[in-house]
Amino acid sequence: LQWSSPPEAIERLKSQEIWFPPPQFYEFCRLCNFSSLCELHKFSSDRALEGCERWMPVILTASDGYIQILPGDELYPEDPDYTGEKKIIMSTDKKAEDLMKEGSVFHRIVIKNINNLAVYVNIPAKYKHINPLTINSDCSDYNSKL
Repeated sequence: LQWSSPPEAIERLKSQEIWFPPPQFYEFCRLCNFSSLCELHKFSSDRALEGCERWMPVILTASDGYIQILPGDELYPEDPDYTGEKKIIMSTDKKAEDLMKEGSVFHRIVIKNINNLAVYVNIPAKYKHINPLTINSDCSDYNSKL
């Protein structure tokens, strides 16, 4: 075990020292909003009774990777296949970058490869939650506080 701050964990992912799945990357990006554990604790205590939203990512296969589409994104289906029984496959011949240029309402994780992820969110968070910082693991252009 090793204690790492969220930005340190993201740097370790970028350098391929560690790997964690996209949902954890999303949460690390969310944690980068806080400058201390005390601030995070206050935030979680203040919104504890607000409720939570259940959601499931929908995978869109692009020509150069994958996009996990999340609720609120303009590409998220009205009736997502939560169980996998419908065997719905979303795919496109377009590159992920082109899909980003064409879109305007984002709540997604773009996955180019196992260590190259990016979170894009420009919709309001529900239940007084906080959106993740927009971070691309392929570069260090984020400004984390924790």
